[in-house]
Amino acid sequence: MPKMKTCKAVKARFKVTGTGKLVRQRPGARHILTKKSSKRKRQLKKEALVDKGQTRMYAHMMGVA
Repeated sequence: MPKMKTCKAVKARFKVTGTGKLVRQRPGARHILTKKSSKRKRQLKKEALVDKGQTRMYAHMMGVA
């Protein structure tokens, strides 16, 4: 069987932590920022973990798992 290719789109969006979890950016911090509160914008900067149900799929697409 041939090698599986890495999905570059997924590789660009997620980062693998030391324990093997995937980290993602929060959506909504790109534009229309004037109506969002400072607190909301500050919290959107923080990274979030990928949902447990989707971690396996994305890790497989990245070629990690």
